[in-house]
Amino acid sequence: MRWSERQVALLRGIGLRLWQPDGAVPPPAAAVAAPVVPAVRASAAVAPAASGSPGDVAALDWPALRQAVAGCRACGLCESRRQTVFGVGHPQAHWMVVGEAPGEQEDEQGEPFVGAAGQLLDRMLAALSLSRAADGAPAQRVYIANTLKCRPPRNRNPAPEELARCEPFLVRQIELVAPRLILAMGRFAVQTLLRTDEPIGKLRGRVHRVQGVPLVVSYHPAYLLRTPSDKARAWDDLCLAAEVAEGALA
Repeated sequence: MRWSERQVALLRGIGLRLWQPDGAVPPPAAAVAAPVVPAVRASAAVAPAASGSPGDVAALDWPALRQAVAGCRACGLCESRRQTVFGVGHPQAHWMVVGEAPGEQEDEQGEPFVGAAGQLLDRMLAALSLSRAADGAPAQRVYIANTLKCRPPRNRNPAPEELARCEPFLVRQIELVAPRLILAMGRFAVQTLLRTDEPIGKLRGRVHRVQGVPLVVSYHPAYLLRTPSDKARAWDDLCLAAEVAEGALA
């Protein structure tokens, strides 16, 4: 895979500079990412939704699922939220990005990945000619959702029971999108989807599967803003994800 001048410029925009001999545009080093290996874990069956959420999430279409999330009172987070954060993007996108929990700006705007972290994610996706637009070609779009639909107070870490009660909503979103690839970003997204307590560093560079869909692990954009030295590793993850997505379409 060779990268255009536009993509190289976008990579520079997220803080990565590529060596270019004689003005050529080379593929990034991550284009030779670690080979895809069989999944080491798969998501187990998900328990029915808890009291206060819809009794049969698996039967809901997009409008009904959005309404169920907006009215959910299955855990205490409903008491402190401004609004729920459902998801955004193309409903049949080939890529699905799963993040952690909404922050303050997400809680205010009702959309995942906004603010500085969202801008960085958009630049990372743009480097692969992807966007969160709700229309256009599904192969060039993503659908973005969080593991939690409500913001934990003061941006604290999600509690296990909160993740468990919200999980059926995410599972149904994955079923409705039917993506070719899931990009899980951040510890809580990764550990929830893969049902593991292993750190991201040990899960990167491999292809896992959740609900039969290939899943690639990467760092959360907010973490990359705090730790820019890991941006190159995140680019490796994106390149691996692109290879997997291309293979799924072959």
